[in-house]
Amino acid sequence: MAYEPVDEENINTEVGNDTSATSNEEKEEGFNAGHMIMEHIGDSHQWHLWGDHGHAVHIPLPVILWTDKGLEVFSSSNVENEKDVYKGNYYNYQLKDEHIEIVDFDGTVNKEATEKLMDFSITKNVFTILVSSLILLLVFIPVAKKYKKREGMAPKGLQSFMEPLIIFIRDDVAKTSIGEKKYAKYMPYLLTVFFFIFLNNLMGLVPFFPFGSNLTGSISVCLVLSGITLIITLISGNGHYWRHIFAMPGVPIPVLIILTPIEIVGVVLRPFVLMIRLFANITAGHIIALAFFSLIFIFGQKSTGAGFGVSIVSIAFTVFMGFLELLVAFLQAYVFTLLSAIYIGTAVEEGHHEHHADEAHAH
Repeated sequence: MAYEPVDEENINTEVGNDTSATSNEEKEEGFNAGHMIMEHIGDSHQWHLWGDHGHAVHIPLPVILWTDKGLEVFSSSNVENEKDVYKGNYYNYQLKDEHIEIVDFDGTVNKEATEKLMDFSITKNVFTILVSSLILLLVFIPVAKKYKKREGMAPKGLQSFMEPLIIFIRDDVAKTSIGEKKYAKYMPYLLTVFFFIFLNNLMGLVPFFPFGSNLTGSISVCLVLSGITLIITLISGNGHYWRHIFAMPGVPIPVLIILTPIEIVGVVLRPFVLMIRLFANITAGHIIALAFFSLIFIFGQKSTGAGFGVSIVSIAFTVFMGFLELLVAFLQAYVFTLLSAIYIGTAVEEGHHEHHADEAHAH
């Protein structure tokens, strides 16, 4: 066999080209601001702590699936990357765009089995609901016990901190919107929804585990809250309320043909407006703050000096947005509770005839 000398120069050139190509790909990939923002405001099967791309650190959360063959439970660390496939007792599972899918051995999605799949996993938002519910219980159970033990006495400790907010919801929201006679029946719901939204708004501003989740910026959570308001409003509606919805007194029949469908649509649209208002305001605040914070890394890729220069403005604006979000956290909880009380108030409001009849009966 003839010996052929190795062309070291060509090898070095090829290796150098491969290395430069890889480095160029890494540079082109760089910091992905959109991925970082969406990861923060979206739900996830794992809790992101720090890092990006291949260097990210996560806390795995339990995946709980009900398939057509039975229950499957495993850790989300088994499907941390989209290429990971976990072999369960019944199927193979893969995480794609934060949705668990059943795949075959060749990697293709088993659509028939996936459609029957029900996901009861403890995601980031579900975990946040459990944490916030626990905090509310730890706060209000002791407060309720103190109210019972110290009836008629001045508030003390945690009770004195919570009482101004409770009285504010009672006097300025419930009584004024529902009325002196009927407000007490709806106070438990109004207090629950106010403190639940307020607490989770505040928790979303704290960038450390177990806080930092954008729970009230989740459209599904906002939909459930507004749906509960709709159900309470419909159940509480009296005859006067429904007469004005289906056949407003004094309106000609030809006009009612147009007006009645509009009124019915309006009943459904009211909680929909509640949902959009809460979702849009909370999510927009997070996106704006994260976008300005991302400018540091975007300009930092260009040059270190540009990154430091932009960081001064970005951090200052992010701090300003943080204080503004504290105000928004309270305002959005207040507005949602106030509008819920107003909708309930219109449902239980008595007509003039009923009101005068009650006064005559009282005399």
